[in-house]
Amino acid sequence: MVEIKTPSQVAKMREAGLVVAAMHRACAEAAVPGATTKDLDEVAAKVLADHGAKPNFLGYGGFPGNICTSVNDVVVHGIPSRETVLKAGDLLSIDAGAIIDGWHGDAALTVFVGEGHSAELHELSRVTEGSMWAGIAAMHKGNRLVDVSKAIEGYVRRQPRPSSGKYGIIEDYGGHGIGSQMHMDPHLLNYVDRKRGRGPKLVPGMCLAIEPMLSLGTAKTHVLSDDWTVKTNDGTWSSHWEHSVALTEDGPLVLTAPDGGRARLAELGVTAAPDPLA
Repeated sequence: MVEIKTPSQVAKMREAGLVVAAMHRACAEAAVPGATTKDLDEVAAKVLADHGAKPNFLGYGGFPGNICTSVNDVVVHGIPSRETVLKAGDLLSIDAGAIIDGWHGDAALTVFVGEGHSAELHELSRVTEGSMWAGIAAMHKGNRLVDVSKAIEGYVRRQPRPSSGKYGIIEDYGGHGIGSQMHMDPHLLNYVDRKRGRGPKLVPGMCLAIEPMLSLGTAKTHVLSDDWTVKTNDGTWSSHWEHSVALTEDGPLVLTAPDGGRARLAELGVTAAPDPLA
């Protein structure tokens, strides 16, 4: 069943979302050549402690980190490690989450470590992030879940193709409901699968984590022997962007964006809902 939140519960999720935004800022600043992904995990742990928040990744299904740190051809669920040393030219996804009074926030961004990245990698990240915002803009009353999937896939397919031929929209992972748990119904595909139907109606109080993942090649992935790390089958590099979003009576509120999504949604002709914490 899809959990519908009250305005006060959405406000709590906004608190958790702002902690996630702070985690992202601190970890992105710390993602420099020579740092380890474990260093970033420790930065995230300090932000959580400073805000009186709990991690929702640590211990989830046995996951050993406060954040996921996925480098280059790792799509998602990379485990922070002292052995993984960042170097200039790396592409890093930081997936972070926080809990405030039992309510969850979850978001991811792609970070360029140092310098030396190709124009194609910058474009990969831009397209992935842009498809996320297209999905967020489709989250309004009257639409159904498939309309969000359609907006994400449609945005990707309209972009100039990379030299590999096309972007791979990762098939085995997608967005999800979020609220009193980190992962809840409904599951959100980043592409349209007509066999799944249109999905539930989008109604006020529904909250989704919208998270496209693209590669420069295949849409297929495999999991390493640690039972967490997900890599592309062909070794092509990937990008991952995510925001937690609440649909309110006044439109979408991007819970994990510092400005609630106001600036980016305005570029798409959508008015973000008022911030309940403002």
